[in-house]
Amino acid sequence: MPQTLTSTSMFTPCGFSPHLHTSKEDEQGGLIFQDGNLTSASLDALIQHLIPTTDYYPEKAYIFTFLLSSRLFIEPHELLSRVCHKCIEQQRLDDPVLDKARIRKFGPKILQLLTEWTETFPYDFQEERMIGHLKDMIHRIAPCDEAYWKKMNQLLQTLNQKLATLSHGQEGIVKINAAVSDKLVAFKSKPPSIQREILSVCSDPYTLAQQLTHVELERLSHIGPEEFVQAFVHKDPLDGTKTCFSEQKKTSNLEAYVKWFNRLCYLVATEICMPAKKKQRAQVIEFFIDVARECFNIGNFNSLMAIISGMNMSPVSRLKKTWSKVKTAKFFILEHQMDPTGNFYNYRTALRGAAHRSLTAHSNREKIVIPFFSLLIKDIYFLNEGCANRLPNGHVNFEKFLELAKQVGEFITWKQVECPFEQDPNIIHYLHTAPIFTEDGLYLASYESESPENQTEKDRWKSLRSTILGKT
Repeated sequence: MPQTLTSTSMFTPCGFSPHLHTSKEDEQGGLIFQDGNLTSASLDALIQHLIPTTDYYPEKAYIFTFLLSSRLFIEPHELLSRVCHKCIEQQRLDDPVLDKARIRKFGPKILQLLTEWTETFPYDFQEERMIGHLKDMIHRIAPCDEAYWKKMNQLLQTLNQKLATLSHGQEGIVKINAAVSDKLVAFKSKPPSIQREILSVCSDPYTLAQQLTHVELERLSHIGPEEFVQAFVHKDPLDGTKTCFSEQKKTSNLEAYVKWFNRLCYLVATEICMPAKKKQRAQVIEFFIDVARECFNIGNFNSLMAIISGMNMSPVSRLKKTWSKVKTAKFFILEHQMDPTGNFYNYRTALRGAAHRSLTAHSNREKIVIPFFSLLIKDIYFLNEGCANRLPNGHVNFEKFLELAKQVGEFITWKQVECPFEQDPNIIHYLHTAPIFTEDGLYLASYESESPENQTEKDRWKSLRSTILGKT
């Protein structure tokens, strides 16, 4: 089940401060305000509020919030089409003779809006229709000022470079090796180990924590803010004919990041269960405890939780003789930090501390904040499920989307930090490609290391030996 918001966040189950609902409503052009904050409006009114004029330009926060949430009601290419159509009407861009003085006031504003859109949501412009609308609008205003042609070319060049970088980066991430490696259990008793292990690649926990941070930031950099919304798209009740992005939920980068977390969990468990000797297994556990502690110090909470999760998997936690050789005090401290009690109260406190450090940072090293991603997704899921997208009168519940934009916007700031640590390709390649056991493989390796303690374990061991190793 999705986690609930902590009471210390000062939000109700819908995620909003109660005092907002005690003030008088104010309506301006179909927009409903409370205490000066936009809370609801019709979709048409919100679209109109996005459109610049000769003497109006929307606030940056509004642009981000609406472009992020609008895809729950209208696809980006439809939205841009409507924006352009309204601009053509309002600025009379179809007239045989254009009002150059008016357009010189309007032109920089529409260019700025298009620039912000391409910079924040570049994936929207992978569609040719989006580029077509963008070019059409600039072609209409360009005759009034030659500088608009230059600005359009700069905008398109920057957009193409950004899309190319994102695409190249996605291709550059080594595909996770999905090959089943359970048969490696057969080699456990054959020294030296045929399986290459982490300590032979990197024996310094500080270095491994830094390389994990490289992987995290690289993968985070490809996640578009819109993926958080598109992951939870439902049918719009006012449009029963379709669901936005029903054909293709564009959440591949988000899903790949979740898969990376799962891989790291299983890699940690594999590395612990693989060594034949108890002393070696204890050494690997203590190594990963030190790696996890350094991840905490860096602000890399996602890798930290993956390591703790890997060490808490049943095939690892049942190795009592191995754990008896481990100095567990540091591990218990880390477990306490990531304890789910109170909706991860301790973790959320640490996250707020890292976020504050990031705001006042003087170096990229201090700016790093990599949240526990699955919990972030659950928080956004809870916000999405806990409040309706539309109010009973059909208005868009904009108050909900302000909170959504706040959560996603903070994440977008964190993911843009440049990793300050020197990259080690060998370690990163190992993290992505080292064979890992399935759950069955982990149990078999665990039983081969420390014999089953009860009849249930004995029966499972016998079954796994038969299935995986072909032994009876």
